[in-house]
Amino acid sequence: MPVETIRWVGGTDGRVELVDQTLLPAEFKYRTCETVQEVWEAIRTLRVRGAPAIGIAAAMGVVLGVRRALPRGVEAMRGELEPVSDYLASSRPTAVNLVWALERMKRTAREHADPAPGAFLQRLLEEALRILEEDRDVCRRIGRHGADLLADGATVLTHCNAGGLATADYGTALGVLFAAHEQGKRLSVYVDETRPLLQGARLTAWELQQAGIPATLICDNMAAHVMQRRGVDAVIVGADRIAANGDAANKIGTYGLSVLAREHGVPFYVAAPISTFDLSLADGSLIPIEERAAEEVTRWGGHVTAPEGIAVYNPAFDVTPARNIAAIITEEGVIRAPDAQGVARVVPAARP
Repeated sequence: MPVETIRWVGGTDGRVELVDQTLLPAEFKYRTCETVQEVWEAIRTLRVRGAPAIGIAAAMGVVLGVRRALPRGVEAMRGELEPVSDYLASSRPTAVNLVWALERMKRTAREHADPAPGAFLQRLLEEALRILEEDRDVCRRIGRHGADLLADGATVLTHCNAGGLATADYGTALGVLFAAHEQGKRLSVYVDETRPLLQGARLTAWELQQAGIPATLICDNMAAHVMQRRGVDAVIVGADRIAANGDAANKIGTYGLSVLAREHGVPFYVAAPISTFDLSLADGSLIPIEERAAEEVTRWGGHVTAPEGIAVYNPAFDVTPARNIAAIITEEGVIRAPDAQGVARVVPAARP
């Protein structure tokens, strides 16, 4: 630890390398992307996943997409910017960091006046790398703020994966656990397997093992029993988009977990960077929810797990209402009992 989830190798003629998360935990392998189409495929198929990491991948994808017009000059490269950005934005609709990163890249292009094509491409690459480096710093700040919420000896439950694999290299929700662990706090963690793609079982359990943090894997439908019989001191999850009132979209199953936490008197924390807030949406009902292929539910590991022809509903995310969230942990501090006023006090001043 930490895992270098995504990286740019070389100069403006370089490439993207990212951990292929579809292979974990059986195999740790980097996948190379040399075209914008390969970046789109990596995002869509969850080879790279997690809101911050998707944003970084998209920013690097812009460099690859615009680069193909390099021989035709700066204006041709500018002409590629919108279609390339729109194409990348179509890969996954829920995570706002994707669009946020693309807007940063477009703004950088608008502000760059050097007529030399090479200088234009270099400036775009610098911005993509800046987004990556900023995320590393942001995640560590989130970790430090969140660690203060956990007592020595705490038992924590988490869902899906919001660790180094979902960010530049440290994590948001897991970043809180890593920071507390580094402070010498003794933690134990229950890891929801996170159906249907098992990001908890495949990724979070692996990351916690790598970090030396005691972890116990449970099926998603065991969370209530664990809270009732074994006790949980806190639930910590990440987020893919947070509305202006504090409603938070995260991996499917998160909303149900928040209801269970509220029933059992367990504080429910969301850890996410400022870039995950979408102040254009008044509440969570306006967050677009991605629906994915039926095969993710009816098949696993090449095996058929449901009868052919059965109807399937496969939303990738759900929305946890702010009333169920004890606090949102950001790099700028902790928003306790989040609502529109609490979000507004923290987010506008820090938004890039």
